[in-house]
Amino acid sequence: MKRLRDRYRALLLDLDGTLYRGHEVIAGAPEALAAQRQAEQRLVYVTNNASRGPEVVAAHLSELGFPASCDDVVTSAQAAARLLAERLDRGARVLVVGTDDLAAEVDAAGLRPVRRFDGEAPAAVVQGHSPQTAWPDLAEAAYALRSGALWIAANTDKTLPNERGLAPGNGAMVAALRAASDRDPIVAGKPYAPLLEDAILRAGSRNALVVGDRLDTDIEGANRVGLDSLLVLTGVSTLDELRKAPDGQIPTFVADSLDALAHPPVAAEPDADLGEMLRRNPGRAVTVRASDSEIR
Repeated sequence: MKRLRDRYRALLLDLDGTLYRGHEVIAGAPEALAAQRQAEQRLVYVTNNASRGPEVVAAHLSELGFPASCDDVVTSAQAAARLLAERLDRGARVLVVGTDDLAAEVDAAGLRPVRRFDGEAPAAVVQGHSPQTAWPDLAEAAYALRSGALWIAANTDKTLPNERGLAPGNGAMVAALRAASDRDPIVAGKPYAPLLEDAILRAGSRNALVVGDRLDTDIEGANRVGLDSLLVLTGVSTLDELRKAPDGQIPTFVADSLDALAHPPVAAEPDADLGEMLRRNPGRAVTVRASDSEIR
């Protein structure tokens, strides 16, 4: 039987909770990606976190032992900037709630990033995660949204895994602006299609496996764009949550860790407990639903 990774031309890899937590690498993750890698298989790192540019993300991945270059990284900040550029005139003012790296993506898209709603009203608000976001930043965005500005959120993840646990994610800040503006944003990141479609374009193939730790972003996003997915139990989502998940959040495979990429998956037995199957098949993924790649 083929190893799980050998079924695909590309792996679309989540970062937080899948490869690392905060500044700590998840044990065995670099080795799992490096082991007997196919020369023609593309690794694309796909992150909902809009706080850092691709160069910084690639450098962080390389420091942790992952093979990564700037061209291998696709971020929700890039997807958000693309959505803005498609909807606004060149040079339009965009109020940025987020990091300077997010503002740089807005600038690179031919738009004008600003931080305050004064004088000319901004045409749009773009919101991404930043640990420095404070009430004044949200207030400026609320004023702009109340004036009719377009609203793009990089992602709506409620939590962000790090080495200490689960911290508030960008979705927590988005919820505050929803309450203040009575508006809903257009979302660039997973589970919505823009970020994953950008990743598929970067990979050069739709024969790709989405790998992530969250049912409500990685797995739902894969299902929305018609890709197979692997849920790894190293981050946010748990087996208990998987058992209760709606159809749109059911992965193709589930595994304890990325080690499963180097082994053939095992089929789930009728009425079998997934946790027991994982214990009886260490290092291997369990097939939860029929693989789209096999159907095709």
